[in-house]
Amino acid sequence: MTEAIEIPQELPIDAVDVRKGPEIHPRLLALLPLLGVWRGAGQGDYPTIEGFRYGQEIRFWHDGRPFLGMQTRSWVMDADGAFVRPAAREMGFWRPGEGDDFEVVLAHQSGIVEVYVGRARTTTSWELTTDVVARTATAKEVTGNHRLYGIVEGELMYAMDMAAVGQPLQPHLSARLSRVR
Repeated sequence: MTEAIEIPQELPIDAVDVRKGPEIHPRLLALLPLLGVWRGAGQGDYPTIEGFRYGQEIRFWHDGRPFLGMQTRSWVMDADGAFVRPAAREMGFWRPGEGDDFEVVLAHQSGIVEVYVGRARTTTSWELTTDVVARTATAKEVTGNHRLYGIVEGELMYAMDMAAVGQPLQPHLSARLSRVR
């Protein structure tokens, strides 16, 4: 027999704003500028696919413990910027290491899991390189990724290089996102 468990009226908040919710963990200070909800558009290209425009929302949140949560959702757009279909999703965690080092664990809906090692290059730029890439039997072959995130003139910009399906590491995605929260 299962014992009934009382659910608290107010569960801890996943804060996207340092002014609300729990106090941010001091070990997250090198990642603090990422905190928030960002939306914008980007371009995707790769030798094995047709180039595409996409929209994206990235949500970085914290709950007072020493990690940032990250959730992304993307959608393919037509030439006029209208929604065509859903695209990639990621969920993961950015975890501080020693000094300016950190690690990122990301899971994708496509069956790929990546572990990145990273370093804060400045107070507003972060570089990540895959240490481990694992995939399910039905996922496409991805052997490595490199990401560069930066806040430029108040906007979050990133570029991602990918090595996949027999191709060497090369540009794949880039986007410019504005803070909406």
